[in-house]
Parts: sequence; structure tokens; C-alpha cells
Amino acid sequence: MARESVASAAPPRAERAPPHSEEAETGVLGSILLDAERVMDLCLEAQLDAEAFYLPAHRAIYETCQDMAREGAKIDLLTVVDRLKATGRIEAVGGSTFVDRLVDSTPTAAHAEYYIDLVRQKYLLRSIIECARRAEGACFESDEHADLVLSRVEQSFLDITERQHGVMTPWREAVQRTMEHVEQILALRRGLTGLSTGFLNLDEVFQGLRRGEMIVLAARPSMGKTSLAMNIAEAVALGRREPDQTPHPVGIFSLEMSQEQLVLRMLCAHARVSAHQLTSGYASMQRDHPKLMQAASVLAKAPVYLDDTGGLDVLELRARARRMKKKFGVELIVIDYLQLLHSRETARQGRQVETADISGNLKAMAKELNVPVLVLSQLSRAPDQRGDKQGKPKLSDLRDSGAIEQDADVVCMLRRPCKYDDDPEHDDETLAIVDVAKNRNGPTRDDVRLNFEPEYMRFTDRVQTPPGAPGAPASEAERGPA
Repeated sequence: MARESVASAAPPRAERAPPHSEEAETGVLGSILLDAERVMDLCLEAQLDAEAFYLPAHRAIYETCQDMAREGAKIDLLTVVDRLKATGRIEAVGGSTFVDRLVDSTPTAAHAEYYIDLVRQKYLLRSIIECARRAEGACFESDEHADLVLSRVEQSFLDITERQHGVMTPWREAVQRTMEHVEQILALRRGLTGLSTGFLNLDEVFQGLRRGEMIVLAARPSMGKTSLAMNIAEAVALGRREPDQTPHPVGIFSLEMSQEQLVLRMLCAHARVSAHQLTSGYASMQRDHPKLMQAASVLAKAPVYLDDTGGLDVLELRARARRMKKKFGVELIVIDYLQLLHSRETARQGRQVETADISGNLKAMAKELNVPVLVLSQLSRAPDQRGDKQGKPKLSDLRDSGAIEQDADVVCMLRRPCKYDDDPEHDDETLAIVDVAKNRNGPTRDDVRLNFEPEYMRFTDRVQTPPGAPGAPASEAERGPA
């Protein structure tokens, strides 16, 4: 009995035929020959390619029909046979008799959608099997780290779904969804269309961190870009500027700083305790300890998920972010910083090509996960070397590749006038200026002003005073000669 049950189990792997339906493939091709104008549109909408057909003869006939459709040629039994003869493929598909049988086997084209879906489903199953076999081969043959192999396998399965685009949303439904969003804004009287950054001056310009967008925060070293990013992450995680104080889970990938360093920085910034004094042993137990305990109590409850693995490959980062989104439901991802990522796929093609690939993957990740992705980036030395000596950066200063500028939806560049002796506002040591140099869905602005307290590594809002108004910084003409 035991032997019979084993023998009746699934056949050996070598004897298995890949999933396919000869009848469904015949039905699709027969329907095309009967009603090409309608059925070819259905195939195009379902993104049915020649690879979806398992039998080589069927694949060749469908390729011929695709070529004729692109040329605008008439498609029917006679024209397809003539084209196959002209291209020398008629014998390879079994002759004109084989093509005739396709029509004879398809009594009507009314069920074409059913046939198309069945062919597509079988193709997806074959694609999954092929991915699984490649994954098995990689596990046996690859000398790479297991985490990297896993991320590649994950990405290969994801690529299958990315090739299958969703059905087009009807226009009426798109308008209704948009109006629901508009009505929500009107009801709440809150202009933000995304997560609040925690800074009114920044929210005023790009209306929050919006889903699917890649936001680049760039600066020269020691300008405070990591501090600003952590302040934003803290505000989002605590729901500081939300009307109902709703916390939003935040995922942070810190490729530069360790978990301990980053947490210490966030604790000191929240408690307004000098990190330098604390680590130097000059902090006060009576004055500073209660503040740090209170900050720890607040931040411990914040839904922040920190990954401080260094030297990540961009595909591995995408895989980790995907798992973070699935497990914790993160609504914002922060990456510190782009130039520390790698792309093994393009590493040998030069840093510019590699950076372009990394940037493209980060933008694709934002769309795939439908969350804002805040990416920190280094600037080149150009701001320090220009003749004006004020350190005002430009989009072209983004380091390594112009693809960052193209892929990003928002590009913010942080500078501090006190770092440049020739800047008119050099004496204002707390002033930090964010230049919103690119904003795909809103205005740009080069004077978003914030206060920076270097002792606490903390940014705060600064009252935006119009030029010429009382209290505004004086222009060079108003200041007069030194």
C-alpha cells in the first residue's frame, strides 16, 4: 500500500511539462484571425507578449500578428498565411493547414478574454518556476552573502509583478477619488497633502511629504543634514504637527552612523541637552538627567525602526524596506545617505552610472511602497569654490550624477551662512537656509529659514520676515560701509 501511494504521488520533476494550455493558446490565435481589431486590443491591454505562448508555432504566429498590428496591416487568415510565407516561417509553424485548424478550432471570438487570461495565468506560473530554478541555482553556486542572494531573489519575483501593469483606472473613478481628497482638505482646513515635516516653513512650500515621492536633502559636510532629517523623522513618528497627534511609523536606514550614535543624537536633541557635554562628562545629573529620562520615555514609544547596516547594495535596501513596510507599515523612509549605497549590477561601469542606478532604484522604491522616501545626499565642492564665496548650492552640485536631480520629486539644499565669511548673514550663527531648488508639484523657493541650535543638533522654525520689514536682515546698501 505504501508503495502504491508513493507511486501515485506527483510525477518526477523531469517528467513534468511546464504549465500551459494548448487549447487556450489556440483559442487566442483563432479569435485574432476571426476578429483581429477587437482581440488584438484585448491582448495589448492584458500585456500579452509572444513569450506567453508555450508552443513555438503559436509563438511565431502571434509574433507575426503583433508585427502586422504595429504596421496597421489587415489581419485575417489569408493575410497572416501570406506574411508567414513571405518571412519564410510558414513551414516552421506547420504549414497553412495548421493555421486553418486554428480557425476551425475556434467557433467564436466572443470568449477571447477568457482565453487570453488563461494563457497569461499559465505564463505567470512558468515565470515563477523559472525564477525559483534560478534562485535554487544561486543558492548552490553563488559565493555571495546569503542576505544579498535573498534580496536578488526577492527582486526577481517582484519583477514578475512589475511587468504585469494594473488595469487602467476609469476616468470617472479617478475624478471621484480626487474630489474626496479635495473635500477632506476643505473640511480639515489643512493644506497639507502629505506627512508634516514638523516645520511650518517647509510644509508651506511643498505641502508635506507626499506618498510615492523621492525627496532629496543635500548639503556639504557638517551643515546638519542628518540632524534635520532626524528632526523630521521624529516629528512624523510622534505626529507632532498632526491635528490629532497621530504617530506615523518611520523606517530609517543609517549607512553612516551607528544605532547608538543616532539614538544618542535624537535623545539629546529632544531633551535639549548638549551631546558634547554629555559624552565629555560635563553634563549635570541634577539638571540634565531628568530631561533625558523624559525624552527617552517619549521616544521609546515612537514607531521608529532603525537599520544601521553599512555598505548596503541598493537591491538589498529595497528588499529590507519592503519587509519593513509589510511588517511595520512604515509611512516614511529615511536614507542617510545616497553616496554610501552600492549597486553591484553597475559598479564596474563607473560611479556616475552606479549612482544613476541607485537613484532610479530609490525612486522606484518610493512608487512601489507608496511612501515618501527622504534621501540625504552629499554636494560636490563646487559651492565652496565658486567666486561668490557664499556657498549657495545649485542643482548641478549634486554629487556623482545628474540622475539624482532627474529622479527626485523634491530637491532641498541646506546651507548655513555662518560657515562662509563672505556671506552677508555670516554673523547669524543660528540661521539655516533651505533652498527648495526643485519641486515637481509645487513652487520652488530659495529662502526657507530655520533656526539651528548646534549645541543640541536641533532645528526649529524661524519667523519668516519679508525683506524690508522691521526686523528683517538689512541689505548691503542699508548696512552701509563697514
